[in-house]
Amino acid sequence: MSDQTTDWLGEPSDGEKPDPVRAARGHAKPALPRRFYGEAAFAEDQGGYRLTLDGRPANTPARNPLRLPNRGLAERVAAEWQAQDTAIDPARMPLTRLANTAIDGVAPRLAEVAADLCAYAGTDLVAYRAGDPERLVAAQAAAWDPILAWARDAFGARVILSEGVMHVAQPADTVAALSAAVNAVTDPFQLAGLHTLTTLSGSLLIALAVLKGRLTPAEAWAAAHVDETYQAAVWGRDTEAAARLEARRTEFEAAAAFVGAGA
Repeated sequence: MSDQTTDWLGEPSDGEKPDPVRAARGHAKPALPRRFYGEAAFAEDQGGYRLTLDGRPANTPARNPLRLPNRGLAERVAAEWQAQDTAIDPARMPLTRLANTAIDGVAPRLAEVAADLCAYAGTDLVAYRAGDPERLVAAQAAAWDPILAWARDAFGARVILSEGVMHVAQPADTVAALSAAVNAVTDPFQLAGLHTLTTLSGSLLIALAVLKGRLTPAEAWAAAHVDETYQAAVWGRDTEAAARLEARRTEFEAAAAFVGAGA
């Protein structure tokens, strides 16, 4: 084999490829590819830390080197691969999937990804507040007001609040200041993490607070889910909803690891 795994999802040679049509007819998910390697590790090279499978340098799905910018991320990505059982399950590999996104999707489209993020400057979650009940109003204020104060100090961004879902236009200088903060992020790993944090939370301010070290990932997650926490306290926790939320939290924590990748 050359210096690529052909397809990061599985065995590149023998074995029948999954048939999604047949799987759908059988009311089953497509079969996961078999684990085709014994040891997952990494090797330092001039550009960073390259994932290796049985000593062979691994590639992304687009055949770019699967190279991490620092040793800490390389160790965690290699651990994801090593933890796979007889089959390779991408759902259990959030860091690997985000690395592939950063390398294959974000690196060649930095300006486009940044522009998508800048759009959140005018629609940030923390600007939209409940009018009642009082307990939720207080919880939102406790979680979000410190973030707004930090944004004013850090970026000169003054965010206008709205009650309910009625759209409120943010000042042009606020949008410009937050957009400048986004465009200052030129590392594809950091930008991929920032994008994921923003889309999962609905808040560019929360994502930037993680990037700048103002919030820990746990604090950011809690701030982004004030409403869900309140609903669960009032109505009880739904098991299926909780499972979906936990899966999103795994993605969120992986993204948080990436926003510090270029530091």
